[in-house]
Amino acid sequence: MLRDSAYIQETNAERLNVKREQKGQDLIEPIYTMEDAEQTLRQLERVEYEQWFSPSDGIRGRLWNAGHLLGSASVEVQLDESGDTIRVLFSGDLGPDEKAFHLAPDAPAGYDYVVCESTYGNRDREDYTLEKRREMMREELTLGLKRGGNVVIPSFAVERSQELLHDIGVLISTGQIPEADVYIDSPLARKVTEVFIDHAHDLDDIEVDASNIFRHRRFHLVQSVQESKAINRIKRGAIIISASGMCNAGRIKHHLKNNIWRRESTVLFVGYQAPGTLGHIITSGAKRVRIYGKEYKVEAAIRSIGNYSAHADQGELIDWVKERGPVLGALFLNHGEDDAREVMREVLHEQGIDRDKTLMPQFDETFELKAHQCPVLVSHPKPRLDESQTVRDWHNDYASFMINLSDRLGSIEDGHKKADLIHRLSALLDQ
Repeated sequence: MLRDSAYIQETNAERLNVKREQKGQDLIEPIYTMEDAEQTLRQLERVEYEQWFSPSDGIRGRLWNAGHLLGSASVEVQLDESGDTIRVLFSGDLGPDEKAFHLAPDAPAGYDYVVCESTYGNRDREDYTLEKRREMMREELTLGLKRGGNVVIPSFAVERSQELLHDIGVLISTGQIPEADVYIDSPLARKVTEVFIDHAHDLDDIEVDASNIFRHRRFHLVQSVQESKAINRIKRGAIIISASGMCNAGRIKHHLKNNIWRRESTVLFVGYQAPGTLGHIITSGAKRVRIYGKEYKVEAAIRSIGNYSAHADQGELIDWVKERGPVLGALFLNHGEDDAREVMREVLHEQGIDRDKTLMPQFDETFELKAHQCPVLVSHPKPRLDESQTVRDWHNDYASFMINLSDRLGSIEDGHKKADLIHRLSALLDQ
């Protein structure tokens, strides 16, 4: 995945630099490169769950199943400090209790400090089981295929795609949906699926042997660009799973380009769509979208299933925190919007956890940790970003404005009136 991410960084920077050079602007550097990724991978060492290891003198740690993705872990750290031992637990991303492939998150109890994620700290999912989730998928795929077109599913390459394959494989194998061809069109998703096949015997909470399900005769793990382009010729009856899950990069954009304007097609979202992404624009109800600089009318059915999240919801986060107690120093809530953290802190307070010991650290704040004591805030730096820069999602506004402007100009037949509109808009830029 790191190599894949580095490749995206490099290609995005390369594409932007072509435009910037044409405009006489300074060129940009990718955040990290393929070479950076390779150097990082050479530093990796394998560590088993629940086994102590020592990365440096005076520090030792253990990894515990976080139930989020294959291999994800919470990190328990013990630090020697002037004869005392400080115990800290970092949750990492926590998975839900009900999830294919993994057991529920786990870790010991009794720490000086716990750092816990809060992605879904302000909301609970509707009650569901894997069977209920699969039934929702059955309904969506049945309706989508009946429409007479393709069903396009934007999906994260790592684990989400494999969960989809497992659910769809069970539905096909048990005769609950027609035997449609299923295409996994993502180089990273294909590689990850092969890892799942190789380690199928280690997977938990699955109803059908994963090694057999992933090798279903209707599943096609697309490899080459030519194979990917060949899917464009399929107009009906296919289930196309492609990355990225938020539609901002990857082959999914090509499949949207070929299907989103078709009334008979369906685009089925199975994950969170962040503001500013193409996926968010589509799920927000946009009537037109721009893909690779060209406008497309949204005629396909836009559908969503919300129970494929790999994150624990509020109730599961609260339970996880309570099971880690007692926490002698403080609980830090991170990795969540401020609203999610605020709500989670209040719910924890209602359940007996001191609000004053539940902290919401900001970027670049520094805390001094002591054994069995509350932390001390050492520095409170100026925020990196002005709040006015982050309050509004201007990306969606921009996309909508460009589409509306194009429509308006197209509806004006008089060339002088078109020029007048453009002149007035240009004048606003000079204010």
